[in-house]
Amino acid sequence: MTTSATPDSGTHDPVDEEPMDDRTPTTPPGGQRPPHRPRHRIVTLLIVVLLIAVPAGFLVKAAFVSRDSGEEKQREAALSDLTWERPSKADLRIYDVPMPKSASYVAHYEANSWKTSSLHVQFRITDEKLDKFLHNVGTNGSQLRTGAWSGVSEAQAERVGWEFGKSGRSYAGLVYQESQQHPELQITVDTTAEERPRVYVVSTVRFTGP
Repeated sequence: MTTSATPDSGTHDPVDEEPMDDRTPTTPPGGQRPPHRPRHRIVTLLIVVLLIAVPAGFLVKAAFVSRDSGEEKQREAALSDLTWERPSKADLRIYDVPMPKSASYVAHYEANSWKTSSLHVQFRITDEKLDKFLHNVGTNGSQLRTGAWSGVSEAQAERVGWEFGKSGRSYAGLVYQESQQHPELQITVDTTAEERPRVYVVSTVRFTGP
């Protein structure tokens, strides 16, 4: 008895199947690797950026510091508080204020603008030193006039908080200027304590154009 083989529809010829490979190809078609940036190039680029950015940052910071410094100087110039220390020798020469070395309770304040520059100075000296101080200025005690505002003006006094209108105190003053090329000195002396007068000076330099 001859039997015929019935083809099994559920079987496949292994020859017709393509081999399966679960591994991901390491190279793209064509056999070339994608371009990549070496690590040392990235480091070099980072260094270059830092070399450019860091100095620029310092320049910006310096600009702000400079601006703040200028603003701070303006604020200091606008203050009316006296500094309780002796002015520099250079300032005393510029403003023609021959303050004795033995002066005590010394305070000063300097103000500057485009047209004028002034130095406020106060100090206490002996009556004998007062005569010598006035002589070195170019004047003398006989030129002193009685009155709170006969020397330093009220506006100049208010600028630094000087009060010359106190009851029970005596004042004398004068205004002296050797020439137009020299500073103008406004001088007020508190003569209440005759042996230890207190001297107030405002020396003003005015700038003139050519």
